[in-house]
Amino acid sequence: MIAVANIRKDFPILSTKNHLSQPLVYLDNAASAQKPQVVVDALSAFYTRYNANIHRGVYDIAMQATKAYQAAREKVRQFIGAREARECIFVRGSTEAINLVAGSFVRPRLGRGDNVVISAMEHHANLVPWQMLCQQAGAELRII
Repeated sequence: MIAVANIRKDFPILSTKNHLSQPLVYLDNAASAQKPQVVVDALSAFYTRYNANIHRGVYDIAMQATKAYQAAREKVRQFIGAREARECIFVRGSTEAINLVAGSFVRPRLGRGDNVVISAMEHHANLVPWQMLCQQAGAELRII
């Protein structure tokens, strides 16, 4: 079993203390998740080596950025068992992902008399999109 202390070591910010001089605990991950050092390093490498628009340039760093992006999609595909890398879509965060799913996947399938079920403990970002969608579709939002 992996110890929490070992996982905390991967996240630089978790080595800091809160206002009570206790180890920082961060629970607002739906808004802005903390990054492990390996992600910070990968972002830094990207920004310093080939920060360019993907799929839009034929110059060297744009092609390198596109290659790195596609390689990441392939790694995610393998990790989650998707059939094709194009099924893996990167977004800026949970809020954008929820809105994308609600607006593009669920909206065409949701109608009057249907139900969307969420828990009472949902983050605001996972409440509002479903409220709006249910109101527009005539569906019922059920909170358990």
